[in-house]
Amino acid sequence: MNSRLDIGHVIDGVFKIYRDHAAVLLPAAAAVFLIEAVLGALLVAVSPILVLVALVVQIVATTFFQGMVVALVNDVQDGRRDFSVGELLRAVTGAVVPLIAAGLLAGLGIALGFILLIIPGLFLLTIWAVISPVIVLERPGVIAAFGRSRELVRGHGWQVLAVIVLFFLILVVVSAVLGAIGGAAGTAGRLIADFVASVLTAPLVALASAVLYFNLRGLKGEGAPTGEAASLQPGGSAQAPTQPTVPESQPRPGSAPPA
Repeated sequence: MNSRLDIGHVIDGVFKIYRDHAAVLLPAAAAVFLIEAVLGALLVAVSPILVLVALVVQIVATTFFQGMVVALVNDVQDGRRDFSVGELLRAVTGAVVPLIAAGLLAGLGIALGFILLIIPGLFLLTIWAVISPVIVLERPGVIAAFGRSRELVRGHGWQVLAVIVLFFLILVVVSAVLGAIGGAAGTAGRLIADFVASVLTAPLVALASAVLYFNLRGLKGEGAPTGEAASLQPGGSAQAPTQPTVPESQPRPGSAPPA
């Protein structure tokens, strides 16, 4: 089974989970990105040279939050959220190092791709779109995660890219609007606006990757993930795989162009 990825179902899935679990997603994002913002500001205040370190801190924070969101999406596959915020943190703790390593490698590769001719950057951004879910739920190792992401995206590249572009545009619009509002209040207002924009949009971007992952698995006829994080339920005991409730794509004739 390898039908066309339904973009509408992916988008619906993202916004449904965002709406239903905003009470967890937004406070978690606020906590993670507040720490990141404070550390980044302190580093830059000490020396402008440390801006690169601040960038690494930002990547670490973003990657860690993405891992938490992946764990949440996996948790709600049975239609309800069983994990507390603390249990979501524990579910992703074991994958933090490979998540960060993969995030840094992917960021470097995509950046170089955009610097070269833009098209290579878009290609890498597409085929590596579900690296975070793969690492959190399957634990294949950093290098293997890149190949696994490519395997899942294969045949659905244009649809995956469309989802990425859509949520990137949402991020840009929200950031621009809040930035304009905050800019009227000076530097402090802009900083606050940037923070609020991060809190509001980070869950959407992370959810897009997670929902894409589950839809792509379904289209390839694969069952529930069997990795370490996927096999835990509150209290640390094993749970049987459940049927996903994230909206899956409806079969359509034809196949998508390869990524």
